[in-house]
Order: sequence, then structure tokens, then C-alpha cells
Amino acid sequence: MKILLVEDELFLANLTMKQFKQQNISIENEYDGNVALERIESEFFDVIILDIMLPGLDGYSILKEARASGVETPIIMTSAKSSVADKIKALDLGADDYLTKPYDTFELYARIKTNVRRANSVITEINSVIGDITYDRNTLSLSNNETTLKLTLTEFNLFEYLVTSNGMPISKEQIIDRIWGYDEDISDNQVEVYISYLRKKLKLLSENVSIKTQRQVGYYIEVNNV
Repeated sequence: MKILLVEDELFLANLTMKQFKQQNISIENEYDGNVALERIESEFFDVIILDIMLPGLDGYSILKEARASGVETPIIMTSAKSSVADKIKALDLGADDYLTKPYDTFELYARIKTNVRRANSVITEINSVIGDITYDRNTLSLSNNETTLKLTLTEFNLFEYLVTSNGMPISKEQIIDRIWGYDEDISDNQVEVYISYLRKKLKLLSENVSIKTQRQVGYYIEVNNV
């Protein structure tokens, strides 16, 4: 799991990051609203923790701009403001949750897990399409108009994770965390092996869907409209 914490209160930010990192959770902090929005719109995160009062753009403005640009990442707003009106404003702008500060980091983590799980379950259709490929969650398969190839569960979960990142590169560490979990003894080489398996199957089926590598960053799905 990769988390972006947008918080300018350094004591709270450092405390949150320290406790999350002790649980082997990848978390990064931005304190400036303008920089935070640029990262939210250009990088992949599993969840965003967004304070309202920030230097530069405030949290409400960041939330509004991010949703307008198509960012669907779960966003949890945090603020010392506890009025119902403030909470309603955040939710109306597209926040997934609202937590009043000072918060307990264990409650924050519980809410993160709930919102990530909810986001992952939003896609309920059995069949989905990307480019000229249809992928079937019921049969764990990829197909074009003529051929169907069965995937293993790990291959399918990896493929769907790449698809739902919407073109944002995903690192090997993120893949290991999402597909296997940090408790498993999985190496970077094993990620490369599964990426290779998927590339070979996509090459057999598709003329415009492929897995690309952004060096020292990660993997992403590319769709070339032909």
C-alpha cells in the first residue's frame, strides 16, 4: 500500500509516518498544497490523507481539482474543524471519509483499510474491457474476438492492479504489497517473472495493450489506439 499524507503540522506528520513505517507501510508526506496536487494528479497512490488548512492550495481546493481531473483514489480529509457543515462540504466535494484532528493513528489506519477495500470492490462487473482485450473475473481469463487465455489468480490480480492504476507506474514494492502482502517472502525477481508471463500473453492476444517499464519507477499498462 502506498499512502500520500498531505499535512503541514510537522509533529503530527512525523508521528503518523513513524507509526505507519513501523508496520512496513509506504507513506510519504507533502506539506505544500500546490505540490501535493501535482503529485496526486501525476502519481499512483492507494489512498490520500488530506489536511484542509495548508500552505498554497487548501485541502478543499485540492480535493475539488483532483476529482475534476479524474482522480478516483480514496481521499480521507483530516482537520481540526469538527462541525457538520465542514464534514458535509468535504463529502460533497468528493471526500471518501473525514477524520477530526487530533486523531489516533490506529483509527486512521482502520479507516484507510476500509476505504481501500471499498474502492477495490467498486468494480463489480464480471467482464471489463481495456483496448482490444476483455478480462473476465469469473474465469480469470483474457480474450480478444478469437482467442481466450486463462490466467493464474496471481497473474490476473497483477493484471487488474496494473489496469486500475490508470497508466501510473507501479513499483515492485507496491506490487509485492498488494498481490502477496509484506508477510510473504517475495523477491523482485518473482515480480519480473510474472510481468514476463503477462507480457507474453498480451502479445498473443492484443495489438494495442502492453505492459511498459518506466526505469527505476515501475510498470504500467499502455493502450495504443490503432
